[in-house]
Amino acid sequence: MASAIRDGGGASGGRTARSERPGIGARIAATLRLPRNDPFAIAGLTIYLVFVLVALFADLIATHDPGQILFAANGRLARNLPPSSTFFLGTTHAGRDIFSQLVYGTRSALLVGVTAAAIVVTIGTLVGLVSGYFGGRIDAILMRLADIAIGLPFLPFVIVLAAFLGPSVSNVIIGMALLLWPNTARVIRSQVLTVRERAYIEAARVTGSPTRRILFVHVLPNILPLSFLYASIAVGWAILTEASISFLGFGSSDTVSWGHMLQEAYVSQALSRGQYNWFGPPGLCIVLVVVAGFFISRGYEELLFPRLRE
Repeated sequence: MASAIRDGGGASGGRTARSERPGIGARIAATLRLPRNDPFAIAGLTIYLVFVLVALFADLIATHDPGQILFAANGRLARNLPPSSTFFLGTTHAGRDIFSQLVYGTRSALLVGVTAAAIVVTIGTLVGLVSGYFGGRIDAILMRLADIAIGLPFLPFVIVLAAFLGPSVSNVIIGMALLLWPNTARVIRSQVLTVRERAYIEAARVTGSPTRRILFVHVLPNILPLSFLYASIAVGWAILTEASISFLGFGSSDTVSWGHMLQEAYVSQALSRGQYNWFGPPGLCIVLVVVAGFFISRGYEELLFPRLRE
């Protein structure tokens, strides 16, 4: 009889888990359908799409080599030229085309933003998943590590790290990965604390499903939408951080980026000469990327606050 009960419970539990547990594909599809009626989310996704297209087709859009020193028809250095049909945004003090630098800067910005966001969200999701599901001492240790990471001053830490390891994009990404994951981890943990008490999770435990399978097949699909949401926000903050580091002179000088453009404009005193065409466009691009992340989070408020659906 005990065997029959176990068999019956296992079959029922399996049916419950399969019927109630939403798959990863279904959760992702539901997440992507949310912004259809929200203008903020649509605006944010549109901004990201435009920058992605510019980065992909930078070779076709840019009119010059961003690192090439240009000369005018009379043989003189084409420095500090105003916008024209030849140089859409003018030239820098060193005679480089600003428009081409802006276009190629999109590539480095998205490279840093997407890479850093992916690493940060992956670490935060895994930490929140393990911490929320197991609880106890594991939860306490991981959350204390999160408290330490939150307590460290972010920008000075990244600057010191870049100064010790050398100015490079990878070192900036490492600095962001070390300190930006706690916010994602805390939100994911709170969601896991709720998910782990649901009926299909208990049914999976009763039927003897391995812990790894419960975590990544039963629990993970419910928190992936939150992970994607925080990834969209992290992209903007990662780009802003890279721009700040480059502006302060701790970025890679071999890579064209929006922050490096601002740093060159500042050193060349472009503001005092009224060269708004030099520092205005990269500053505007940084603002747009950060605002796009905010717009997406505004459109996905239902993920963070489910009661708004009512």
